[in-house]
Amino acid sequence: MSEQTLDEWQILLLQKKAELEACQTEHHVTSCLKCDKLLECETRDSYIKAVYDSMSKGKGGGFEF
Repeated sequence: MSEQTLDEWQILLLQKKAELEACQTEHHVTSCLKCDKLLECETRDSYIKAVYDSMSKGKGGGFEF
């Protein structure tokens, strides 16, 4: 089995995922969609940004809804 090396974007993504999961646990939800703070949540927004940054390795533009 080969060892996978994580780049800085993947490490940040894992950190943001852990923060998001901790927030969901704190608010007793299994999904952000079940949270009443969905549209104004900085934790979720930073996680989404980390997802797109990890895919583009920080070289792409932002993703706007």
